[in-house]
Amino acid sequence: MPGANRRAILPALMRKTYVLDANILLHDPTSVTRFVGNTVVIPIEVIGEIDRFKREPSQRGQSARQVSRLLDSLRDGQSLAAGIELENGVFLKVHWDPETPFDPTGSADSRILQIAMQLRDESPDAPVIIVTKDINLRIRADAMGLRAEDYESDRVVLSDVYSGNTELTLPAGDVQQLAGERHLPIPDGVELHPNQYVLVRPDDNGKSTMLARREGESNNLIAVAAHKDGVCGIRPRNKEQYYAADALLDDRIRLVTVMGKAGTGKTLLAVACALHQAVILKRYQGMVVARPTVSVGKEIGFLPGDVERKMAPWMKPIADTFEFLLESDKSIGSRDRFASLLETGVIEILSLSLIRGRSINNRYIVVDEAQNLSPLEVKTIITRVGLSSKVVLTGDPYQIDNPYVDSSSNGFNYLVSRFRGQPLAAHIELVKGERSELAELAANLL
Repeated sequence: MPGANRRAILPALMRKTYVLDANILLHDPTSVTRFVGNTVVIPIEVIGEIDRFKREPSQRGQSARQVSRLLDSLRDGQSLAAGIELENGVFLKVHWDPETPFDPTGSADSRILQIAMQLRDESPDAPVIIVTKDINLRIRADAMGLRAEDYESDRVVLSDVYSGNTELTLPAGDVQQLAGERHLPIPDGVELHPNQYVLVRPDDNGKSTMLARREGESNNLIAVAAHKDGVCGIRPRNKEQYYAADALLDDRIRLVTVMGKAGTGKTLLAVACALHQAVILKRYQGMVVARPTVSVGKEIGFLPGDVERKMAPWMKPIADTFEFLLESDKSIGSRDRFASLLETGVIEILSLSLIRGRSINNRYIVVDEAQNLSPLEVKTIITRVGLSSKVVLTGDPYQIDNPYVDSSSNGFNYLVSRFRGQPLAAHIELVKGERSELAELAANLL
């Protein structure tokens, strides 16, 4: 059946027209296929914007190239200008108005608004919606009487993010058994996700509580280790930090996500456990540390030197963490040993823009500030994790510096949501600040 006829089956009032901005295509190169049963319009100026990014070696460049390849494959001898019906009912069209000459130097935002108004006037009964991650464009659209939305397919509302832990009241005898034998069958009727952490309380109001975790997909609770001697001189200070240390040191858990506001210790714990496992115990051939290169304030411009020198300013928080650990535990070694570990590659500082194509085997990988990553960037990182490697992502969704993601659309939240209940993954949310009294007060008040 011809595409136009299939489209005609759906009443006009049921179909919506979505006008996509370039940042949506770069955020999710397959977004054109997500609006099932509706019309997707891409202004030709947006294609021009995509073209400007295609030679970049970054994730944005990769996304631009993927968009171009996808549109070309969907075209398959048909005309995108006339519109193409996809198998899922999406009617895809690249919009070009021959009466308005294409200006590659013009404002794509203005053209998006102009096209949306034109489409609305042509079909008053069919909703026209601009989809963009540009907040200002959404405000301009609203001021002009146009509907504008953010991209919703990978949004995870922060209030809905899995916390990774719960509380459970059990008979006092069961709590004593858990304390003595370090494991306990999960009682009937109790539902826990794999690797979900539990504060176990006795039903007699006693004070002998226990910290435990469901052991993968098994039907057992296992007690969380006390870590009395600490890890690289660092000892957990609250139950959530005990949970985090347990997951970070368990090599059976290959993906750990640690969420927490500033000062809760997420980066310190992750780096300390990575050092302990990779450098001291040598359970991994080395450790890899990475963070997104996103500025808090004004960009500092071009940085000279090789990758290590370019990454140095971005990795200074990690360097500060290493220095603190060296001072806390002299058994790790001196600063000279730290420099030697960097030179020999046992500790690698990784630029996330260069991770595509790699297969990182037998390494303990720490990705800090993951809340500044898009879902596609997170997918790229996780799919680079090779045999016998473990990856840890830390993030604070309340502190996002990337203008193209927010507290609901960032890749960190998306990862936590998608891996909930997977036996190879664990998630911990740190809630209490331990950096200093001032830092905790600032995190809460500011």
